Amino acid sequence: MPGPADRPGGRAEKLVRDRIPEIIEADGRSPEVRVAGDGEYAALLRAKMYEEAGEYTAAIPGEADAEELADLLEVVHALARTHGLEPAELEELRAAKAAERGGFAQRLVLRFPGEERR
Repeated sequence: MPGPADRPGGRAEKLVRDRIPEIIEADGRSPEVRVAGDGEYAALLRAKMYEEAGEYTAAIPGEADAEELADLLEVVHALARTHGLEPAELEELRAAKAAERGGFAQRLVLRFPGEERR
């Protein structure tokens, strides 16, 4: 799973929410930040998706699940914007796909005949 990106000079960094530097400053520390370039922003968001998905899967069920899902959704919305989609447009695409192929409400698990479990 990707983690903070290593920058030239060996410095680790990761994409953070817009208000994180302000929160760090309020704690009496001095954050060092930069603005991601156009070419790297989507890649940083993809790495953030892995980070947030990992936090969700590592969470104890029932504890912070909703917050971790909200974090994932925030990243999904940001990624959608990199593709020129607003959250409402993404929801329309999701709903259309669900109407065509269904969702996951029935909890169906597809079994593959002749294939052993791994």
